[in-house]
Amino acid sequence: MADSTNNTATVTIFSTPWCAFCRTEKQWLESLGVSYETKDIEEDEGAKDELLAKLDGQFQGVPTTFIGDEVIVGFDRPKLQAALEANKLVSA
Repeated sequence: MADSTNNTATVTIFSTPWCAFCRTEKQWLESLGVSYETKDIEEDEGAKDELLAKLDGQFQGVPTTFIGDEVIVGFDRPKLQAALEANKLVSA
């Protein structure tokens, strides 16, 4: 069974239940076959604290996606695609 844990990079999406762009990004990643972890910053206070700590308190919006060491705010498909390719999670 294929498993993304063999990759060094991981994808984590910080999102909210009402965010249409969050849902769209998750569907897009699924269509690419990319595994991801999602953290709801409204329902999980720990996830919100984790996000704020990672961003030095400079929250800019959702989705906020971490791919390896890269941070992408918003559903910016070209930036997400480039980060996925750079981290060998999808091929070019």
